Amino acid sequence: MSDLYLYPLLALAGALAGFVNTLTGSGSLVALAALMFAGLPATVANGTNRLGVLVQSLVGAGTFWRRGKLHVPGSAWFVAPAVAGAVLGAWLATDLNQVVMERVLGGVMVLMLGIILYKPQKWLREKSEAAHNRTLANALIFAAVGFYGGFIQAGIGIFLMVALVLNAKFNTQEATVLKITVVLFLTVPSILVFVGHGQVHWPYGLVMAAGQSLGAWLAARFALGHPQAALWTHRLLVAVVVASILSLLGVFGWLQQSLSGS
Repeated sequence: MSDLYLYPLLALAGALAGFVNTLTGSGSLVALAALMFAGLPATVANGTNRLGVLVQSLVGAGTFWRRGKLHVPGSAWFVAPAVAGAVLGAWLATDLNQVVMERVLGGVMVLMLGIILYKPQKWLREKSEAAHNRTLANALIFAAVGFYGGFIQAGIGIFLMVALVLNAKFNTQEATVLKITVVLFLTVPSILVFVGHGQVHWPYGLVMAAGQSLGAWLAARFALGHPQAALWTHRLLVAVVVASILSLLGVFGWLQQSLSGS
């Protein structure tokens, strides 16, 4: 049977993933699920997803740049260690054990949910308090986040938002801009590793990338123009983490089986 029907589904899933990824993170869980539904092995889906992440990051960064909001002082301190970690993570991910990673990610997501819900007012700060955040500890944290991003990508936006808002003390808008910048720079070497190992499905990846670019553009405009963007970003972040936890625990699959069997 022709797989042409998969292309509009992948574009739609890409748009949702791009919107969620740009504002918060974990949209790659949607993208990976769609790619594996299309029949790709986990390793190839993991590599193919990077095309969309690269394009959506370019679109998101371009939208912020045109509004004069792309530059965040001291961003190199966070980007450089993240890129270094991403190269190692991507190399290891070419032989990914999907089951183990889903269990690890599920546990980390539960931890992240608790951190996000703790002192929510920090997510709503109007001004950054990031004057003295160029520390060795932050460099190590972002190297670890970069390693994870190179390894599996899904959920990295959440980790970056938590690290940037709660640890580095940026406000939500600056954290969103810096998150996009970090993801953009670490995706470039990561995707080269996957391409080198033949783990990118170009037709599916390009269609999903088109959808993700639209989602990223809409999300960037929302972050810049909505008066309560910080509040809604925090709410979306909580919703995405809860959905990710349920998905990784197999709750959605169990519900689907229950409904189909009834």
